Amino acid sequence: MSVDVVCADPAFVDLTFAGLDALPAPGEERHAADLLRTPGGAATVAVGAARLGLTAALASPLGDDPEGRFVRDALAAEGVQVTPRTAARQAVTAVLPIDGERAMVTFDPENEAAREDVERFAPRAAVVSVPRAGIVPDGARLYATIGDADARAYAGEPLPHEVEQARALIVNAREARLLTGFDDPERAALALAERVPRAVVTLGPGGAVTAAGTELERVAGFAVGDPVDTTGAGDLFTAAYVCSDLSGGTPEECLRWACLAAGLSVRVPTAVAGAQSKEQLAAAGIQHGLAVPGWLTHEEEDTGCSE
Repeated sequence: MSVDVVCADPAFVDLTFAGLDALPAPGEERHAADLLRTPGGAATVAVGAARLGLTAALASPLGDDPEGRFVRDALAAEGVQVTPRTAARQAVTAVLPIDGERAMVTFDPENEAAREDVERFAPRAAVVSVPRAGIVPDGARLYATIGDADARAYAGEPLPHEVEQARALIVNAREARLLTGFDDPERAALALAERVPRAVVTLGPGGAVTAAGTELERVAGFAVGDPVDTTGAGDLFTAAYVCSDLSGGTPEECLRWACLAAGLSVRVPTAVAGAQSKEQLAAAGIQHGLAVPGWLTHEEEDTGCSE
């Protein structure tokens, strides 16, 4: 059975220490108000897409251990399919949100998806980081992302052929700066658009900018309250952007709904808790004066999203 979108980067268990008043210094102990365990990493994108009406799958193998089984069960509860292939251990990240930002410590056994893991889902679209673009089958729309280390590695260098043909390269302002050397996000987006068909640069609460060729569009962020935990905001931006784009949204519409989804997500601890349902996102859009598109209503026959 074909799915709308497959996520092919590693998933994590996020252990979020919520309610810290400060980060501990070496030798110091601090106490959190709560400890929350949720799926993270690529699982955040998959959950975000599923809650917005797409059929979603995770292609990277999950650990054959208690943490891996936790992620598998959590994704099943969200309707997200997973590959049957397993790994020995599950990746885990400790997340320490503080003052609208967060610190993280990660154990990563590098559970990598293979091309056959992606192909088994016959996806319409795939979300995958730049170095893994080669595992996406022909015919699937590729939405590529990148992290700091890979952004430095590809600075001024050709991107993989698959990324050069991607539907969009979605990066944050820091990653765009590392890739291009430009501090100004609009200049960075235009420089990236010389390497990919469409570049999207996220600006946190400042919104986002997109470039295709020499055409540039920018949208502002949304005032939705003080941030509590920014973990996964970029992942949920990507999930909403993909759903809007698959449903035929204009570049501006894709940016606006993705910015709103990301902005709403940071008001609560953990990435998954911040993932909006279609109804929640539509209601928030109405409050902010946006015209609600068909993919956020029950009129799905022409949206391109799941039925």
